[in-house]
Amino acid sequence: MNILQNHIQALVFCAQSPISIEEIQRCLTEALGVEVYVSDVLEAVEEINVQLAESGFAFQIYAIGGGYQFLTKPEYQDTVSLYLKHKSKKKLSASSLETLAIIAYKQPITRSAVEQIRGVGCDYAIHKLLEKELIEIKGKAETIGRPVLYGTSQKFMDYFGINHIKDLPQLKDFASEENMIGEVAD
Repeated sequence: MNILQNHIQALVFCAQSPISIEEIQRCLTEALGVEVYVSDVLEAVEEINVQLAESGFAFQIYAIGGGYQFLTKPEYQDTVSLYLKHKSKKKLSASSLETLAIIAYKQPITRSAVEQIRGVGCDYAIHKLLEKELIEIKGKAETIGRPVLYGTSQKFMDYFGINHIKDLPQLKDFASEENMIGEVAD
């Protein structure tokens, strides 16, 4: 089983994006010349994480974006955030963040629908989001002119650490009592 764990670690480490359990299983079956089952891979991933936790490593294998990836543990978030903050020169502008949020929650959506919600043009913001690969073209609407439909990309899911668009925070998650007007009925 130790050989299996080493191969899994190598695959997860070299993958540029989360690697699916099926990809791991196929690669191992071909590389090792024996049938490796998904259950074997899942068990090995759990064992790897136990070993990493016992050894005090700052990272482990997480299920994210429909696959598996090495990520730092949550207790090191502040340190990593500071590093990334200093490293990142180009941040998303407020208009790009607003546009991204609208696309994420309303996808698939046309540029004109985004502009209608924002009340201003968003060509530049959409262009920058496409350039950063946070959104992608999902198709064309079945309306007059067949406008392009936009939605979030896999890179968006990876960046924000979610597996599915349903994992986005809901409006109720942001509501706080200090922002409420009137009395709350019990």
